[in-house]
Amino acid sequence: MRRRIAPAAGLFFVAPLVAEFLLGNLPITFLPAALVLAPFYGGGALLIRELVRRRGLGWAGIVVLGLAFAVLEEGLTTQSLFNPDYADAHLLVDGFVPALGIAIPWTIYVLGLHTFWSISASILIMEAVAGEWRTTPWLGRTGLVITGVMFAAGIAISTAINMSQWPYTATAGQFAVTGVIVVLLVAAGLLVRPPRLSLPGAAPAPRTVLIATLVAGGVFQGLTLVDLPTWAGVAVWVVDVAVYLVLIARWSARDGWDERHYLAIGAGALLTYAWHSFAESPVGAAAVTIDLIGNAIFTAGAVWLIWFAWRRVRVARAAGVFTN
Repeated sequence: MRRRIAPAAGLFFVAPLVAEFLLGNLPITFLPAALVLAPFYGGGALLIRELVRRRGLGWAGIVVLGLAFAVLEEGLTTQSLFNPDYADAHLLVDGFVPALGIAIPWTIYVLGLHTFWSISASILIMEAVAGEWRTTPWLGRTGLVITGVMFAAGIAISTAINMSQWPYTATAGQFAVTGVIVVLLVAAGLLVRPPRLSLPGAAPAPRTVLIATLVAGGVFQGLTLVDLPTWAGVAVWVVDVAVYLVLIARWSARDGWDERHYLAIGAGALLTYAWHSFAESPVGAAAVTIDLIGNAIFTAGAVWLIWFAWRRVRVARAAGVFTN
């Protein structure tokens, strides 16, 4: 039991650290806030992972539920999809669509952050650490209920914090449409079973998957650092995500795809956040030197976690305990 509780507890705390600190959004001086963020990010990631694994679903379910989490956070909790003054960052200026009440570039970017990094990357790396328990449930019924309660508390806490800092209330229509989208995504993630593909040929080496993830992540994050015309940037984002997901779907349907490839995806995602943190301007006051030191510390932590996960994967493969 303890072997399964350890990765569950790890995911509970890794998710907020990845989502806000490894990204560079919060400086190291805000580290105690990870305890406040853990019920939301960690509870959400753990709940998604446990529900999908209990139902015997695959990564498509985790990604779709990760998207549901992203819509919940940014549409209902922080309301950043609709609030033109959120974080005093004027996030809705470029590509704003009045009929929808959202800015397309910000919507794509922030939903991508939580889907692929806050949820998916955190789960990927901790499942690699879990070794023989990679695809099995980590919690019993009681643990699942407790996780659900903590996640609900995390939603309330996150909403309260954001409302106190950046007071804003979306329209009833925006709340309703967002809620329907969340429900539909949750239903799709838990009920839809995509057909299992089986393609001829061998899966590429894990290092190829790592490089592809670094390139795709680099393009996704790099677009925030260059001055492209708004709709050109949106087109690049869409193509980048679509090409990457198609590649992973096809590669994972070939012989030889295993836990090393999943770790390569998680490692590439974490390393992308690590380099991006040095270009990110954090929320809250922090001296530049302190911020850079914090980024270096979180980067070192991510590298250590990747190394530890790789060791766990090697040991588990040598013992022949993996089931994919």
